[in-house]
Amino acid sequence: MVSSLDGYIAKKDNSISWFETTDSYEQGVSVTEQDVAEFLKAIDCYIMGSRTYELALELSKSYGWAYGDTPTIVLTHRTLPVERPNVEIYSGDLDKLVNERLKPNYKNVWVVGGAALVRDFVRLNLADEIRQSILPIILGDGTPFFDHLGQEQALHLRDLKAYKNGMVELCYEVRK
Repeated sequence: MVSSLDGYIAKKDNSISWFETTDSYEQGVSVTEQDVAEFLKAIDCYIMGSRTYELALELSKSYGWAYGDTPTIVLTHRTLPVERPNVEIYSGDLDKLVNERLKPNYKNVWVVGGAALVRDFVRLNLADEIRQSILPIILGDGTPFFDHLGQEQALHLRDLKAYKNGMVELCYEVRK
C-alpha cells in the first residue's frame, strides 16, 4: 500500500494525485521498468476491494488495465461490472477464500487495497507480510491505511529501501 507519512492512503475525496512526488533523495536507489516488471511477474493473484476496483476501472480508461492477465478477485457485496475474463467478483467468507482457494493455487497473492480489506486480512491473521511505501508528504486527513484495526499486531522488519524520489518502502513479516 502507498501512504503518506501520516498514514493516509487517499485524500478525503479519494484522490491519489499526491502519488507523484518531486522530491529527490540522492542516496536512494532508482527503480527501473525491469524492476517493476519482475516484481509484478511474481504476483500470482490480486485481491482488491470494490472501491479500489472501481478506481482501477476508471484509471484503465486512460492508462490501461494495470493488473494485466493476472487473476483478480474483487471482494464486494455489490453488483459490479466485470470487463475482463480474469476478474472475478467474490462475496463469501474471507477465511474460506484464502484457505480453500488461494493457498492451494497461488504462491504470491497481493492485496491491492483498500483499508477495510487490509484491516480484515490482518484481523483474521490471513496476511503474511505488509508492504508499505511511504511518500514524502503529510496529508493531514483522508482514508487511513490501518483504519480501526482494533488489535495489536507484532511485526518483523524484513526489508527496507529508500528511493531517489524520496519514497521509503518498508516490508514487514506478520508475526503469527
